[in-house]
Amino acid sequence: MKRILLFIATNIAVLVVMSVILSLLGVDRFLTRSGLNLPMLLVFSLVVGFTGSIISLLMSKSMAKWSTGARVIETPVNGTEAWLLQTVGKLAQRAGIGMPEVAVYEGEPNAFATGAFRDSALVAVSTGLLQGMTQEEVEAVLGHEVAHIANGDMVTMTLIQGVVNTFVVFLSRVVGYFVDSALRRNNDEGPGIGYMVTVMVCQVVFGIGASIIVAWFSRHREFRADAGAARLLGTPQPMINALARLGGFSPEGLPQSMAAMGISDKPGIMELFSTHPPLEQRIAALRGQR
Repeated sequence: MKRILLFIATNIAVLVVMSVILSLLGVDRFLTRSGLNLPMLLVFSLVVGFTGSIISLLMSKSMAKWSTGARVIETPVNGTEAWLLQTVGKLAQRAGIGMPEVAVYEGEPNAFATGAFRDSALVAVSTGLLQGMTQEEVEAVLGHEVAHIANGDMVTMTLIQGVVNTFVVFLSRVVGYFVDSALRRNNDEGPGIGYMVTVMVCQVVFGIGASIIVAWFSRHREFRADAGAARLLGTPQPMINALARLGGFSPEGLPQSMAAMGISDKPGIMELFSTHPPLEQRIAALRGQR
């Protein structure tokens, strides 16, 4: 539940903060000075909607390292780290991408991939994953994360988030304008308190709906990454084994900004907001590839 609430709050917070700043700069007053300027509003919505998601993508590697405490392996200090570098390098070569940075972080069984560019991404695995799985299963998980990079999933999710954010910003202001028009006195000029309050409320409500859409796309993307891991390893069985083993764990969530790139995200009460499909469905899909 905590992860889901943070997921919703993070996306909404970006929109609200940017909207408040631009409103203080007089943008909203300009848009509604002589009726609602829809073309300008659309441009405004695109800027606000995509700016946050693009900045987040460009900062994703740095934020991932900071939020998880991940240590990038530059010079391996043991056999496990040497094997990780070798395995990720082999999988990256098969997938046709540049060698990602490889990192290890302390935590329950999980892994994630992030980064703005296919040839300079980051793959990180937890100590819990390394300690609780066989090498074959860990290799399958690494293949899953490399497949995310090869599929361009980080960029795709950023674009989807930007599009839904654009609609949230646009529709919130359209609704706010009509509510404010109904409440405004004839001699009032520019947006009033009704506009401001309505926009903020609508951004929260529409932002929740947008989160459901983004999570739906994320769940479908997971099946592709599982299939990609099966192709990279030449068989789906290691990925099936890894998912089955994860089903016996109780993995804690990644920091929320990394959750959509992880290997596991068990659905709870609010399954609509889960970024990953149930493990049983993923295993069934892989078994259908045999």
